[in-house]
Amino acid sequence: MTDAPRATRGRPRVGSPSLLEEAAFELFLENGYAGTTVEQISTRAGVSRNTFFNYFAAKSDVFWVGLDASIDRLAASLDASNADGGVLPIELLRTALLDVAARLGPSDVPWVLTHFELIGSTHEVMASAIGRATRLSSVIERALGDATSAAVSRSLSFACVAAVVAAMMSWAEAGPDRGSLASHLERALSPVLTGFSSP
Repeated sequence: MTDAPRATRGRPRVGSPSLLEEAAFELFLENGYAGTTVEQISTRAGVSRNTFFNYFAAKSDVFWVGLDASIDRLAASLDASNADGGVLPIELLRTALLDVAARLGPSDVPWVLTHFELIGSTHEVMASAIGRATRLSSVIERALGDATSAAVSRSLSFACVAAVVAAMMSWAEAGPDRGSLASHLERALSPVLTGFSSP
């Protein structure tokens, strides 16, 4: 008589932003955004509530995992381009933005942009989006440094953010054949940077 095979438990699931993101999106589809709690997301992901808050400050932050990583990459790229602390040429700003955008393929569109009707324009979601826009603007403005007056640097940074937002909306609306974000961003960004480059 042979022994019955023993069940193996394998490695325990380890929390990660992508695991929590996936669990959250499943629950948003099932229960709606407002009907889903952080506790439910944590349980679905197989982690503790504390683990959720190790990665995210709020439920709405799960929408921006890819965007947050992209802003981090942009900040690192601009810091490297401007390591001497001098004037950052606008062409380097264009290159850095488009290089980061090129890494975002068709499946990287933020989930909230393709499921906005399900989520709705909640204060929490809008506040989280505005927080990312503000951070992106700060990254660009800091990179510009003393290249121009503070008012012009701020204007350029906000104009770049507006171009990014417009490009992301176009990208989300383009459907499965949308390609990377880069082509959408180039169309939205070029007139902005050309205008600021003009004497």
